[in-house]
Amino acid sequence: MDKSWMHSDRRSKAYELGVEAFLNFAVENLLTTTHIRCPCVKCVNLKLFGVGIIRDHVYFNGIDQSYKNWTFHGEPWEATTNASRNVEEDDGHSRYSFVSEEIDMDDNDFGDFGSDPYEFANVIGDGDQPVYPGCRKYTKLSALVKLYNLKAKHGMSDVCFTELLILQGDLLPEGNTIPTSMYEAKKTLCALGLSYEKMHACPNDCILYRKEYEDSTNCPTCGISRWKEGKDSILKEGVPAKVVWYFPPIPRFKRMFQSHETGKSLTWHAARKSIDGQMSHPADSPSWKLLDDKWPEFGNEPRNLRLALSSDGFNPHSSLSSRYSCWPVILVTYNLPPWLCMKRKFMMLTLLISGPKQPGNDIDVYLEPLIDDLKSLWVGIREVYDAHNGEYFTLRAALMWTINDFPAYGNLSGCVVKGYKACPICGDDTPSHRLKNGHKICYIGHRKWLPINHPYRRQRAAFNGKPEYGIPPEPLTGEEVLHMVENGDRVCWKKKSIFFDLEYWKYLPVRHALDVMHIEKNVCDSIIGTLLEIPGKNKDGIAARLDLLNMGVKTDLQPKYGERRTRLPPGPWNLSRAEKREVCNSFYGMKVPEGYSSNIKNLVSLQDSRLLGLKSHDCHTLMQQLLPVAIRSVLEKPARYAITRLCFFFNAICAKTVDVSKLDKLEEDVVVTLCLLEKYFPPSFFDIMVHLVVHLVREVRLCGPVYFRWMYPFERYMKVLKGYVQNRTRPEGCIAERYIAEEAVEFCT
Repeated sequence: MDKSWMHSDRRSKAYELGVEAFLNFAVENLLTTTHIRCPCVKCVNLKLFGVGIIRDHVYFNGIDQSYKNWTFHGEPWEATTNASRNVEEDDGHSRYSFVSEEIDMDDNDFGDFGSDPYEFANVIGDGDQPVYPGCRKYTKLSALVKLYNLKAKHGMSDVCFTELLILQGDLLPEGNTIPTSMYEAKKTLCALGLSYEKMHACPNDCILYRKEYEDSTNCPTCGISRWKEGKDSILKEGVPAKVVWYFPPIPRFKRMFQSHETGKSLTWHAARKSIDGQMSHPADSPSWKLLDDKWPEFGNEPRNLRLALSSDGFNPHSSLSSRYSCWPVILVTYNLPPWLCMKRKFMMLTLLISGPKQPGNDIDVYLEPLIDDLKSLWVGIREVYDAHNGEYFTLRAALMWTINDFPAYGNLSGCVVKGYKACPICGDDTPSHRLKNGHKICYIGHRKWLPINHPYRRQRAAFNGKPEYGIPPEPLTGEEVLHMVENGDRVCWKKKSIFFDLEYWKYLPVRHALDVMHIEKNVCDSIIGTLLEIPGKNKDGIAARLDLLNMGVKTDLQPKYGERRTRLPPGPWNLSRAEKREVCNSFYGMKVPEGYSSNIKNLVSLQDSRLLGLKSHDCHTLMQQLLPVAIRSVLEKPARYAITRLCFFFNAICAKTVDVSKLDKLEEDVVVTLCLLEKYFPPSFFDIMVHLVVHLVREVRLCGPVYFRWMYPFERYMKVLKGYVQNRTRPEGCIAERYIAEEAVEFCT
């Protein structure tokens, strides 16, 4: 056999053909693909690996050129050129040509997934080993993954799955490689890094039983037992009262770089051509560039990861229980291109906090293991193998911000999201006012964001009866927030967020992103509810009119008390019955392209002149396009003009590409729009969600396009997680098992 290729350049075609010929020769003579000595310069025939790993070693380390007689791979002691030693060919291809046509898993899986590299090498070898002698359709690994996927999909118990494996082994021919127990099957998947950790937690959310509390049986804070209490009030020792499922992100990040295609996509942001003045990705944002400038050693390596975290509660029992709340914590990677980074495939489940109650402000307790891993990722994980570039590097990662609805925003950030200081950006200067009759706090006073000489500042009767001379509050920096919480400021802050344990967190301009999806939905519900007078969502009423009277504005709208009933004079926001029917008929007759939205016709009740059952995306389509069309021939012009301006604002802010030069004008426009709404709508209309609209442009300027920071993809993913539940008594266990099964399938394909 020609061995001159051993001295060729490793990038040459001759070297590539020589490697494949060598591997075919070894498989032909040794009759195995899983236990072959590696002839690279580092292993020098001392270690046994599968074909895929040997190929990587020979490419990246080089073959030992002193190994001239391939005695460890079937060649006789005396060199020979006998043609009989050449690999048999059939139709121009070796009968072992599958060696050069292996699945991507074998080409890209070199690396350190677990603590035992030999165990991992054996698992990779399973990708070549047929499930029984002569089988060409399934290997041991592919059969195991499909069986495990069936287990998770149909909610099989471990005992049932073990018996199924035993039956499969009996049905297949002798010599089959099907595992004989659930334990063996799980051990194989764990060797791929597809595992999770179950951590015991205090039922009162005080601690996790880890580190110094690992052997404790009672919570040191509240004294409650670690173990579950049975119906007879007897503790079931060994059965935890509450469990948290933790999916370590570091081995999963390593696995992303094992794939050639994914490894290439993770550096997309550095290779693309950006357009000056345009933001189409978080890589164009000042927040991204701040990390590059403040820590150049981090920014100079394009493979270092930029992450976002999202968490929200959902009910895994659908309509069977309304009180159970399960909280997943999900990571996304912004290094990927826009068409990949928010997709389900690249959403990484890291924590699953069991119910039945939500963790609330104690969520920091459950985030401890994740924060520890994020600290390690910031320092750097050595010897991570990059299959795309064929080299090892030190992987680092930084968390850029969190993405949550507003209540969860308060839980993660530690700020107050109710009361007089509910705005986390305005802080102490939140423009709030208590409505005496409505018994609620409204957030009016957006005139302070206008230019100092704007005529609206001097108008009294149209607003709150007072002129406005204030200036907009300056958002607090992370360092200022940290100083406040460490010095015991409990007016605006409930706690010190655990995210401040990250070295870089206090320097980030936006640490917790406002969710445009929920803001848009709440604003839409308020507008539709007020226009159509939907009970429970209508912001108008006797209390709202009395509050106007107390403020000394719009006194002509005060209630008219009669003998039998109280009449409310029509305000600028009120529609007549005929106008309500006209609006509902307009929605009822709308036809949109397939896939654009749900069928709006199904949401309209013509009998009651209402819109019912609006979901988040329904509100999105209404605010983006449909609402201005429906109200164009009804409502007084000033109120209609204000609502239309607000719809145009949401349409502009949700664009996929942001023109930075237009953001200042957009910010001025939204302030004027909010002032117009203050002129023509009652103060009770202005809850905290309407006020937060004024801060959305700031976050676009600092973080980039909105669709990288809203909850739509995460809400859809939670719907997927909810579908994993087959056993209603163990919802989190179902989700965990099905998730790692899906990871295994995704990894092996």
